[in-house]
Amino acid sequence: MAERMGAGDAQVPKLVPDRTFTYGADPLQTGDLWFPKGHINDHSVPLVIFVHGGGWKRGSKDNAASRYAPAHFTGLGYAYASIDYRLVPTARVEDQAEDVARAVNALIGDAKKLGIDTSRIVLTGHSAGAHLVALVGTDETYLKKVGLSFADIDGVIPNDGAAYEVSAQLAQAGRMMKTTYEQAFGTDPERQKALSPTHHAVAPNAPAFLLIHVQREDGVSQNKVLEAALRNGGTRVQRNEFPGTGLQGHAEINRRLGDPTYAATGVVDAWLKQLFEG
Repeated sequence: MAERMGAGDAQVPKLVPDRTFTYGADPLQTGDLWFPKGHINDHSVPLVIFVHGGGWKRGSKDNAASRYAPAHFTGLGYAYASIDYRLVPTARVEDQAEDVARAVNALIGDAKKLGIDTSRIVLTGHSAGAHLVALVGTDETYLKKVGLSFADIDGVIPNDGAAYEVSAQLAQAGRMMKTTYEQAFGTDPERQKALSPTHHAVAPNAPAFLLIHVQREDGVSQNKVLEAALRNGGTRVQRNEFPGTGLQGHAEINRRLGDPTYAATGVVDAWLKQLFEG
């Protein structure tokens, strides 16, 4: 979904990445990376990796979650990355989840040169990106394909995702979104189940999850079910719900994350601080 900037967003300058990186041969297997001001490579900092949304078929790392996010998170002393990944229909959702894992692996491989603390890495993503980071954080298959494991991920922050249990999401979807979901997940119930983070959340999982979402009906129900599945699997999980409905609310929680006046920003900041410093 294309996102419109709010009135205040135009006042926030877009922060130019400190560097770009590649993690594969495809033109979309690339990412942007920002560092805290004054960062030197012999001082390792935590890393937050963002995965964009767009219905698995569009979107770009250039969104970087919001105009606020790169400056905000680097201002907290973290490195911040925003990645592209191959898109449906050229690629499958399975390939996209593997792309997320490959990007993590590439950054870990260059961590010493970049000054990244490999013991403090968090994945976050919005909408389709929320689904992808939740999938990578519950189904270790994708990390194992690139030689990693859940031990290489400190935490996961899915932002307003609503496809954590694909068959239930399809049952709730309107005509337009049903087409999007079927393009991404097909109609085979077994494949839909395999791509549903809730079905993988029994255990093991990435160590900690923060689920954030607005008050869309499908998003609320999907996040509550994922939360319960993670708890049943013994995974630390926190869920926070914020004002906002429909596509406007869905866009706002992504567009304003990092804005210090937006409620979700403080929740994410506190969770990251406890995770990285606890």
